[in-house]
Amino acid sequence: MLIQLCRKVLTDQVNNVRALRTIHTTVVNKTFWEKEKKSGYAQKYPLTSKKMILDGLKEFKSELNLWKEEMKEKFESDPILVFRPGEIDVIWKFSEEQDLDKWVVTSDKDHNQGLSVASFERSPAGFGLFSGNLSSELPIDGRIKKAGYCNIKSMRQRKSFKRETSFDWSTYNTLVMRVRGDGRPYLINLSCEAYHDMTWNDIYHYILYTRGGPHWQVTKIPFSKFFYASKGRVQDKQVAFPVDRVTSVGFSVSGRAGYDGNFSLEVDYIGLEFDPHETEDFAYETYKVDKYIVQT
Repeated sequence: MLIQLCRKVLTDQVNNVRALRTIHTTVVNKTFWEKEKKSGYAQKYPLTSKKMILDGLKEFKSELNLWKEEMKEKFESDPILVFRPGEIDVIWKFSEEQDLDKWVVTSDKDHNQGLSVASFERSPAGFGLFSGNLSSELPIDGRIKKAGYCNIKSMRQRKSFKRETSFDWSTYNTLVMRVRGDGRPYLINLSCEAYHDMTWNDIYHYILYTRGGPHWQVTKIPFSKFFYASKGRVQDKQVAFPVDRVTSVGFSVSGRAGYDGNFSLEVDYIGLEFDPHETEDFAYETYKVDKYIVQT
């Protein structure tokens, strides 16, 4: 009996050693996943494999040329940076028709959430013109509770072969733009997308007050003045604007009772500047909340 018990113990130990030396594998998930930037506004366009291959071959030449420009810029770029106060590096200029193709226009009507319309085109003077008509009238569906907004947004910066990238503005501290408005306030939106999907709606805002009339205005806004919001709600816990991962710039205008009607914002350029007099890191108070405490 004792011999059988010892044999069983030895057999169990050998089996345990063999189990430790075994390579354990899990089921491989072979599905692909792509993040949807607009969440509920997703649209599916079914394409056959043949159509996808033909479209890819058409874009291959342009993507290859873009890659060549990247390599050329990489080898010819000068790493020495000289900051000159008052010198503006223009990022977006609207002197050519193709400059407008880098921007996207949206309104509540595009998503069946209102009746506002907007466009972004060349003005008679040869600049970018964001214009349209705001309407706070609600659709008769019993679902929408607030309407009346229009927006333009720069397209996501990317490298060759559809590789997304972002702007690194860490060498600047001020956003500069030359605009001519209609007297309405507009909201400037700076998007800084991170990896996790819960941060895709994080946007930094500041209000652009326009004068109206025929005169142009040059507006300079330090990065420290932009406040943090998510899905249109200003957050209690404010954080400084991350200047090293900017994905897009946009303008929004909203209407409400008594403020509906036509709007017009003409833009000459949008640029960046390093101002040595701007030494403020962040203009707003930051509240530290204890862990596991829910604010209502």
